Amino acid sequence: MTYRGKLRKQIMVVGTVIGAVVAALATPAQAAPSESSDSVPGFNGTVLAVAYSGSTIFLGGTFTSALVNGKTVARNRLAAVNAYTGELLPWAPSADGRVKALAVSGSSVYVGGDFLYVSGQKRDSLARIDVTTGAVSSTFKHAIEGRPYALAAANGRLYVGGTLTKVNGLTRTRLAAFDLSSGVLDSAWKPTTDDQVEALATAGGRVYVGGKFHQVNGTSGYDRLVALDPYSAAIVTGFKPRPAVIVFAVTATSDGVYTAHGGQGGTAAAYTLTGTKRWSATFDGDAQAVTTLGDTVYVGGHFDHACRTARTGDQGVCLDGADDRVKLAGLAMNDGHLRDWTANMNGIEGVLTLASNPSLGAIAAGGAFTTINGVTQKRFAQFS
Repeated sequence: MTYRGKLRKQIMVVGTVIGAVVAALATPAQAAPSESSDSVPGFNGTVLAVAYSGSTIFLGGTFTSALVNGKTVARNRLAAVNAYTGELLPWAPSADGRVKALAVSGSSVYVGGDFLYVSGQKRDSLARIDVTTGAVSSTFKHAIEGRPYALAAANGRLYVGGTLTKVNGLTRTRLAAFDLSSGVLDSAWKPTTDDQVEALATAGGRVYVGGKFHQVNGTSGYDRLVALDPYSAAIVTGFKPRPAVIVFAVTATSDGVYTAHGGQGGTAAAYTLTGTKRWSATFDGDAQAVTTLGDTVYVGGHFDHACRTARTGDQGVCLDGADDRVKLAGLAMNDGHLRDWTANMNGIEGVLTLASNPSLGAIAAGGAFTTINGVTQKRFAQFS
């Protein structure tokens, strides 16, 4: 090969390498959302539940009005917001009591809480509402003894957890399921726990259940966190994490399970699909909400600091140093390392619910806060 041919080949190789580097730089990992909230409505009462459905965020809580550009707009414990524009949507069914949990499937929003009526129609703690019109379904109507604290829709079913004792006169011990098509109570899916259920999540052919319980289906050794078969309700025996304190929230991906806990202080934890703990992070107050986005686990609660070690003292105070993370924090999904992302909120209860929308690169937060990094934002925020 001539010198000119060798030189041309070298230039081509260098150009290919540079091109590959440029391409790599042009497609970075998903960027963290902003530390400031998007322009979205505030609310005059606590937001207890948020759920995405495409470009819409549905909200539930104790509020009776939304706050839009200084104006008060009636919204009785249910509301919807456009995730792209931040606009309060006209969707406005009303509940006469607290809305604690939401789940969306197809054209329906499922609502659980302490209410007796939704939009003037009697609905005992559980209702199905049209995502577009806000009309209450006439075919989904059940008598509930106990209260729903958590909902999840998957596998053709609506899963319900809480303090349930009966549904339509039939025994259900803190867990139940309904057919998403017919609305009928599922006769086969009726697991039992010996104490209340606080959280539900579905992924990978499993239903993850978190709460205060120590026995599941009469079997000991599945304390506070268990995986159930989505059709038979049998315990998935290969998942046995046994966290030491109450599970307030759980979310799951195809390869991991992430939880928020109370305790002396509070913790967030990551588990493998076999229940092995991969990491945990400690705070100086309860962790009450959890979601994932990209390579980050977001945790909300009523903490003020992320502890540098797991050692805590009275009232959960961090004993070995801490970093300010007030009510909300981001943790690296692979190892639990504290992210630099800081969206500090005020209040005592702080963040009570989180949800994410990967296609928007956004997370929604609800709770009892009224400021974020010193800027007024009442009880609901979206970071995108």
